[in-house]
Amino acid sequence: MSTINQLIENFLAIMRTFRFKDLVDIVAIGVIIFYITKLVRETRAVQLVKGIFVLLILYGAANLFNFTMMTALLNRFFEFAVIVIFIVFQPEIRKFLEQIGRSNYTYKRIRSILTGSSGENGLPAISQYISIYVEAVMQLHESKTGALIVFERRTRLGDIADTGTIINATPSIMMIGNVFYNKAPLHDGAMIVRDGRVYAAGCILPLTHDNKNVDDNLGTRHRAAIGVSEVSDAVVVVVSEETGAVSIALNGAIKRNYNRDTLTRELNRLLVVEESKTPEKFSFRKGGKKEKSKSEQ
Repeated sequence: MSTINQLIENFLAIMRTFRFKDLVDIVAIGVIIFYITKLVRETRAVQLVKGIFVLLILYGAANLFNFTMMTALLNRFFEFAVIVIFIVFQPEIRKFLEQIGRSNYTYKRIRSILTGSSGENGLPAISQYISIYVEAVMQLHESKTGALIVFERRTRLGDIADTGTIINATPSIMMIGNVFYNKAPLHDGAMIVRDGRVYAAGCILPLTHDNKNVDDNLGTRHRAAIGVSEVSDAVVVVVSEETGAVSIALNGAIKRNYNRDTLTRELNRLLVVEESKTPEKFSFRKGGKKEKSKSEQ
């Protein structure tokens, strides 16, 4: 009974000194832990977290039973634990920081003011060119010409654009068709669209590493589309060289088999409507109907 009374007294003593900023501090730490858990839950990093917990249990057991050598070894390990964590979790930390950066929608407004990248009535510059891109994609679809078009949004892709050739030209159906013509020097890479203009072509994109959740029948072009959508907020349009099917990749997910009307609606929603207001979450699921070959390049 005395133990319970002591616990109650300790709790009341803590509550008497508890301030509002302490509540904010606890909530902030809780939110950080929640998002870190959410970030690593569906990745290989969760196995590393389990490994760290095992080491902590071993460390506690070593101290409890006075295992001198194990305690000394684990002490050395935990002295450098922060550096080890940053090295081991580098991909997850980078992804976490990128997500934080993407959530700053004020940046979009400031950028449009400084660069003059808004079109008429405050709409993004891309709004006046969507019909051109859609028509070009439909022609590539009909001729089964492979294509990969990356529409930048808030995340700049200058490092990827530097792997190709800078064009910085006003788009036209003929120019887009010429870039992806299968005997043209730039046809194998991706086209980067910035503020509605064709900024670069022949660019090399990173491939997705999430092979477990990607359809085995998707070729290199589709995997590159998913890959760049994992590391940026870009909207990526893909035309299959094998079937001519049109797909869109966003946030590491892909949806396939668009036609002229659905492609126009989706690009307007993602590039015009959502760039003019707070974006909604992209709801595509990975996978979709399988294509017939995985030999695309």
